[in-house]
Amino acid sequence: MTTLPHAAPSRWAVLADELAKLPAFFRRDIRIALSYRLGFVTDWAALLIQAFTFSFIGRLVNPAALPTYGGHPVSYMEFAIIGIALGGFVSLALGRVSSGIRQEQVIGTLESLLVTPTSTKTIQLGAVLYDLVFIPIRTAVFLLVTALLFGLNFHASGIAPAILVLVALLPFVWGIGVATAGLVLTFRRGTMIVGLGAAVLTLLSGSLFPLDLLPHWLEIIASFNPLAIAIQSMRETLLGGEGLSNALIATAELIPFALASLVAGFWVFRLSLQRERRLGTIGLY
Repeated sequence: MTTLPHAAPSRWAVLADELAKLPAFFRRDIRIALSYRLGFVTDWAALLIQAFTFSFIGRLVNPAALPTYGGHPVSYMEFAIIGIALGGFVSLALGRVSSGIRQEQVIGTLESLLVTPTSTKTIQLGAVLYDLVFIPIRTAVFLLVTALLFGLNFHASGIAPAILVLVALLPFVWGIGVATAGLVLTFRRGTMIVGLGAAVLTLLSGSLFPLDLLPHWLEIIASFNPLAIAIQSMRETLLGGEGLSNALIATAELIPFALASLVAGFWVFRLSLQRERRLGTIGLY
């Protein structure tokens, strides 16, 4: 008597099974975050101290030297606070994405996860799912709080378009973070790489000063910086009231960078993981 082979599960069934595992990662990380409440306090204290510092620096800046948005002049605090929020967004996101895999490695759960029938992409996404939700919310709340504290003149109609741009920027940052996580698997230390990358992106973003102050050749390079595109669009929507059309244009400009970053990031991570599996050194840190 012969037995018929079981039919292989469909691609959609496999995808549904992988997606069903993500809430477990999210529940774990939110419980860990809530168990370290002091981290929330110090994080927000550092953000607000930085905001207060730039409120005093703004008194030294001539508003006439700043660009106008929607035909209206802006204060330096209004100009800089969006850059501060986006710069913090990139720095935190890069650090969290790359450290997610590193944490799994250090606490000894990475090898256990990799021997389960779970896709590496699910592990990568699960390791940062909480941060992918938390960091955009943190950025939006920071802008709202500083607007209320310092009386900044943000257009309410620009909030939704600004969030759209923020979400469009997230895959670009995630891709860089995944690539960094791959380098961490191989070289064990990735904080310097993350810090340097965040510093270069922020410097060439116009977050704290107009890009036209840079040398002309560097200004041209900076105009292709996804962070600069996002900051400019958010300023035009929040300060100039440009609306959804501007955000859609910025989103279309960010999509190719996001796709390239994700493809490169997963490629680097896959190569690093294959190397560590071949050498049997995944658990070494």
